[in-house]
Amino acid sequence: MKQVKTNWSRTAQAAAAILLLQVNLAQAAESSAPATATTSVQTPAQAAAKPSAIPFDQLTRHSLKPFGAYRGRTAPPPDLVNSARLSALVRDGKIYLSLSNAIDLALENNLDLVIARYNLPIARMDVLRTAAGGSVRGVNTGVVSGTPGGGSGGAGAGTGAGGTSSGAGGAGAGASGLVSSTLGTGTSVSSYDPQITAKVYNDHTSEQLTNFQVEGVPLYKYNTSVANFDYSQAFATGSSVEVTWNNSRATTNGKYDYFSPSYSASMEVVVQQQLLAGFGLGPNLRYLHIAKTNQKISDIAFRAQAIATVTQICNLYWDLVNAYDNEQVEERSVAFAEETLNTNRKQLELQAIPAMDVLKAESELAARQQALTVARTNLELQELYMKNAITRTLDDQALEEMPVVPTDRIATRIKPIAEDVQQMIAAALATRTELQESKLDLENRELSRKTARNAMLPSLDLYGVYVGTGAAGTMNAKYYSPSTTTDLPSSYGGALQNALNDTAPEYRVGLSLSIPLRNRIAKADQYRTELEYRQSQVYFEELKKNIRIEVRNARYALEQAASRVEAARKARDLSQKTLDIMQQEQKLGAGSSQQTLAAEHDLALAASALVTAETAYEKARIEVRRATGSILEEYGISIDEVKKGVVEAENRQ
Repeated sequence: MKQVKTNWSRTAQAAAAILLLQVNLAQAAESSAPATATTSVQTPAQAAAKPSAIPFDQLTRHSLKPFGAYRGRTAPPPDLVNSARLSALVRDGKIYLSLSNAIDLALENNLDLVIARYNLPIARMDVLRTAAGGSVRGVNTGVVSGTPGGGSGGAGAGTGAGGTSSGAGGAGAGASGLVSSTLGTGTSVSSYDPQITAKVYNDHTSEQLTNFQVEGVPLYKYNTSVANFDYSQAFATGSSVEVTWNNSRATTNGKYDYFSPSYSASMEVVVQQQLLAGFGLGPNLRYLHIAKTNQKISDIAFRAQAIATVTQICNLYWDLVNAYDNEQVEERSVAFAEETLNTNRKQLELQAIPAMDVLKAESELAARQQALTVARTNLELQELYMKNAITRTLDDQALEEMPVVPTDRIATRIKPIAEDVQQMIAAALATRTELQESKLDLENRELSRKTARNAMLPSLDLYGVYVGTGAAGTMNAKYYSPSTTTDLPSSYGGALQNALNDTAPEYRVGLSLSIPLRNRIAKADQYRTELEYRQSQVYFEELKKNIRIEVRNARYALEQAASRVEAARKARDLSQKTLDIMQQEQKLGAGSSQQTLAAEHDLALAASALVTAETAYEKARIEVRRATGSILEEYGISIDEVKKGVVEAENRQ
């Protein structure tokens, strides 16, 4: 009876431990539940006060806490506060912004980059998952383009990379028509994380017997205590091991049972090794290799995002300069028209000119005021685009209404073309992110070709089994006399010793062979991997051709833009000289105010055309840098700074 109580005590302790584990798991699930809509945006102070939120770079660190593997982790909430750099640029209620300032602010605040930064730890999570034998979930390689205005040149949006084909359920088409449904195909991969399974229970059974001679009692009672444990683990070589340890204790009130209590213990070891399909590190670590390659692709894709964002910011800035200069041109034009109208009215009072000249001057002023309104609203729109691109939030109404004054001018930045076109093409082929991503994608597809061939082989398993058993018990005094003896030990320790010391062993070694007849599924998948690989090779060559054309086209556009700038400058200078002559003639009485007003209008149009030509030139120069993949180097941008979202470099060239 004392032993029974001891067993019940141990079982209660085990149940309490299991209950404690369940409570911890429930708390973990509750803490990892998504926030409601009312708490999705938190202040920095609230984020710092949340103990479960940890930085991205700590998510893959192994926890030494006992229950760390079973508690969810919360990623830090997004910081939606504008960087302090912005407030340093505000003077007299205006934002004075250089191109360098705009780039720095965008690298710190632009939400496209903030979104893209999440892809980096997501790719690391795929590596962590596949290192444990999980399948590849894939990473996004597209360029986020949620910021309106400016454009980002030829940078296109990509798609996810490196996902598995399991459960695709569709055509599996990828970027640019590429098919990727067999990426990662091969034999099944088991989890490499060891697993322990425990089953502990007490069982009491009472049975009414119709035959008293069976057990010698009318009500047969049987009490069983069981504690079974199982340890299993798979390995990347295609092998696996499973160790089972079973234990039981039984008591009975039957008169004819030999032992009460009785003990049994057994240990079973099963080792298995794949010999054909699924053999070796290649097929079993393919997901990990793909995930690591995808992580490299994710880094390259983030660089592509940085290039696209910087390109867009540069285009936005020069659009802003264009709008700002055009507004000033229109203001000068309106001022000249007002001055001309006032002069004409005074001359009309003196009856020096006809009333028709005044009416023409009023009509000209109205037209120029309408043009000024268009220029001002366009400037306000470009200011809004720029503020949206360089901030994380525009909730501050004062910031939203604040004017932006560009401090850089295009005319001082025009440079002659020095690079040879072949050198530019070579640089583009070496640095363009699309080619780098395509090369890594080909590596993944090459791995899938090999694993698909391995999956065509029959399944041949070599396995070995060892089983050791032991029994023990105390003689039932109701059945045996006190002088009866037995060779079996009387305690559980003896049963366990017999199970481990090879007293009653069982050995088994064998082969298990499975041959799929016709094997059409594996054959189709294998040949499909070949077709997808060849398709990707063609796409890689097409990319190189397109990049060559892009570089040449950007070079041609830059040369044409430079020519337009020179022509527009000459036209502006000619219009200025014409206006000067008209004003001089008017002073001498040889010309009219209408002729002077028309000459000034021509000058305004020429000045506006020059601003447009200079803007097109600067955009063409940016496109050359984007097409050759050198725009980050052009502005001295470190990709590490972009990843951190904190710019330390000052005074960019």
